[in-house]
Amino acid sequence: MDTIAHIIDAANGVIWNWPAGVPAMVVMLLGTGVFLTLRLGFINLRGFRHAINVVRGKYDDPEDPGDISHFQALTTALSATVGIGNIAGVATAIHYGGPGAMFWMWVTAFFGMTTKYTECTLSTEFRIENEDGSVSGGPMYYIERGLGPRWKPLAIFFAACAVISSFGSGNAVQAFTMADSFRADLGLPTWLTGGVAAFIVGLVIIGGIKRIGSFASRVMPAMAVLYFVAAVTVLALNFSEIPGAFATIVGEAFSATAAVAGFAGATFAFTLRWGVKRGLFSNEAGQGSAPIAHAAAKTDEAVREGSVALLEPFIDTICICTLTGLMIVCTGVWKDKKESTYPLTSQSAITVVSDRCKLDLDARTTDACKLENRRLGVVSGKIQGGHLIINHGMVDGATLVLSGSKPVTGTLAVNEDGQPRFEDDQGRRVRGVEVRGYVLQNGSPLTAWALEKGLGPLFPNGAFIVTIAVFLFALSTAIGWSYYGDRSVQYLLGDGAILPYKLVFVAMHFLGAIFSLEVVWGFGDAALGMMSFPNLVAINILSGKVVLLTREYFARDHKPFDKNR
Repeated sequence: MDTIAHIIDAANGVIWNWPAGVPAMVVMLLGTGVFLTLRLGFINLRGFRHAINVVRGKYDDPEDPGDISHFQALTTALSATVGIGNIAGVATAIHYGGPGAMFWMWVTAFFGMTTKYTECTLSTEFRIENEDGSVSGGPMYYIERGLGPRWKPLAIFFAACAVISSFGSGNAVQAFTMADSFRADLGLPTWLTGGVAAFIVGLVIIGGIKRIGSFASRVMPAMAVLYFVAAVTVLALNFSEIPGAFATIVGEAFSATAAVAGFAGATFAFTLRWGVKRGLFSNEAGQGSAPIAHAAAKTDEAVREGSVALLEPFIDTICICTLTGLMIVCTGVWKDKKESTYPLTSQSAITVVSDRCKLDLDARTTDACKLENRRLGVVSGKIQGGHLIINHGMVDGATLVLSGSKPVTGTLAVNEDGQPRFEDDQGRRVRGVEVRGYVLQNGSPLTAWALEKGLGPLFPNGAFIVTIAVFLFALSTAIGWSYYGDRSVQYLLGDGAILPYKLVFVAMHFLGAIFSLEVVWGFGDAALGMMSFPNLVAINILSGKVVLLTREYFARDHKPFDKNR
């Protein structure tokens, strides 16, 4: 686990913070969105009403080529975007980057609407029809067919990264968040949740895009309504806090987040990076994943499907993520600690530091935190000469217990990275030890706490709403991403590789549930950045083609609300 974590940290350092501390991927994502928005004359605004009419079915023609309707294409893509990013992703952005990260998620979404429009228009324009009558599309096809055969190596690179990302951000992260939520709220072991979820995912994805589209079009609206009603209720009960929350979000977007609750805060670059990272993770604009789903839509107009796609960042980030962010900021849970219990394993990412430790701005430990002697005594559950860090904050009142309640006495043996294991007086490792104390929350438990605190007067068990929503969101996202991966595998290796890919996908769902937060989210971020790079290069080069398609479509379709024109 330590080796995997080091490899992932190194990959993320290159992708998200290179060179010389400049977040290169942030510059590429925002720069591409701004460039496309200007070149296409703010299509994200002027095409919005037309997009709604397309989704309503005003232009649906069952004779058009494709596999699923505009609405099913939208819900399939949304099922892979509206999900863990809206619950856990927003929470991690605010946890690491402060409330100001929410502002940069909005910026990413606004310009991401044009990015989504561009990549999905290209995907529909350059898709291919398979021998069985189904269609395949995505960045690998518009790179090869739009840019020409000499660009095929870039198309292959994208498809390979898409497969990797389908295992990471589209699968393992979903499984981890689901298992973490069930562990925190119901006390279920992560392996049990992961095993059940992997079985359900396997049942659905064997059926292909039509079964996926049918599943998404039924589950997606229901789970979105459930979460929306709960979040709006919290904000209604905390209405007086909303103006202050907006002021905090905007104010801290451009200044360092103050130190709170044992966390030293964040620099502007740190806030910006986490806002854009989680914005991309949430709405996937520029990543190249959604074009694979939209290419399956029944239409003979590429621009029409591109118009549908521009709604996704608006629905996903500007609407749903904002609800989550406002809940967290309004209730104040982002800066408070909650009594929690964590297993003393690598999955919990627990670090032991010396008494003189102070956390630096990058939420990592300084030299002063390192232990001179990597063995600390534990007496009646209390650590002698050290502190525990969980979720990048000091644990207040930390107590080591066995079987949920009995304080232990023995030794903490700490490795070079500060990760501990408990040993008895004879030096034998003792398993089943847990840490109990007051901890900064992160991921879905942070959002659950916001709901629990916000709904307290009406529904004391509000955290279970997040548990249910996480379960549905995680399943639908993983199922949607399985289609992205199998189209990429088909492009790389042919139809015969699809079934083996699906079996590995199911296995990765289980593994994601039992790995640590740092490893799973780090893997997801690295894969996400790798997948985005070739797609961003391609859509910038092909943007002229999209300009021509857009002009031709709206010139021919200058009254888009009249179907018989």
